[in-house]
Amino acid sequence: MRMIGLMSGTSLDGVDAALVDFDARGRPTLAGQIHHDYPAELAAQLRTIDGDSPLRTVLMLDAWLAGFYASAVEALRSATGTARQDIDGIALHGQTLWHAPGASPPVTCQIGDPSRLAETTGIPVIADFRQRDLAAGGEGAPLAPLFHAALFGCDHRRCVVNIGGVANISVLDAGGQPLSGFDAGPGNTLMDAWARRHLDLPFDRDGRWAASGMVDTPFLERLLADPYFRRPPPKSIDIRTFDLAWLEKHSGAPQRPADIQATLLALTAVSIVDAIDEWGKAPEDVVITGGGALNTELRRAIAARLTPRPLLTGEDEGIPATLVEATGFAWLGRATLRGDRLDLRSITGARRPVILGGVYPA
Repeated sequence: MRMIGLMSGTSLDGVDAALVDFDARGRPTLAGQIHHDYPAELAAQLRTIDGDSPLRTVLMLDAWLAGFYASAVEALRSATGTARQDIDGIALHGQTLWHAPGASPPVTCQIGDPSRLAETTGIPVIADFRQRDLAAGGEGAPLAPLFHAALFGCDHRRCVVNIGGVANISVLDAGGQPLSGFDAGPGNTLMDAWARRHLDLPFDRDGRWAASGMVDTPFLERLLADPYFRRPPPKSIDIRTFDLAWLEKHSGAPQRPADIQATLLALTAVSIVDAIDEWGKAPEDVVITGGGALNTELRRAIAARLTPRPLLTGEDEGIPATLVEATGFAWLGRATLRGDRLDLRSITGARRPVILGGVYPA
């Protein structure tokens, strides 16, 4: 089976598209990939959306994103010389605008109209993965442990950490079965927002700005006192759970912006490793994926706290770190087309195994 996975994460930077071939046993091979950055106007509008945004604005973005995703699919097909009829389906995560599993009723919203995408590309689309888990009583996130197990399972206990805007952790047993998974806390979101505010840059490349500052330990401890960090799994967060408004509620921040950036990097590193120590079931090693894996200073900070447990990257395991999620959603889309019921009971708290996602025919 040949699938395309489309992943737009909480970093709100664009879409990763992966062309993935699966053999008869379901083992994936990455056959091609591209990344398309969001146009500046689209990215800016997505960052302004909240629960009070006009419905018209949300629906226009829904249609706009579908066209953007279609262009990414066509670019990937062109780059790989893949005919439309040779693709079994497009697995679409969509762009998360709102995630509130604790609301009554629980809700999650990912946009990028799958009907428009199917019509434009002429390829079936599988979407709405998180909604089905939420309907089954789960958190709707993270779904990553299912495909992290397929991609990174091995003969010893392991944690896989995906660092996008949010950092999530998958706990795998010896043999590669997922034991649990949860959102640990902020990934890149606070560091990126602080870099946009003070450097007018989308992110702090390699963590260089953070490295120029000093961690303010008392301020870091106040940030880590947030009750979310102590709450046991299953748990997941919205991108706005930890944003600049949250940061500014805490008193005693350092005066130098670089020192705040250094402290925010430490917050991500410490909260991840603390979560592994508390709920990771004593892994022998840790694999890091996502855009945060490209941040040299963040990798160094996590590795230092993990010692003597080794920190590996997606590349060490044969998959580019920034393409793990797109590859993983291709895996989820394949499972939907096969009618596989996926068990998220120990991960999201779902009541029973369900077929994730809905199919939108071409």
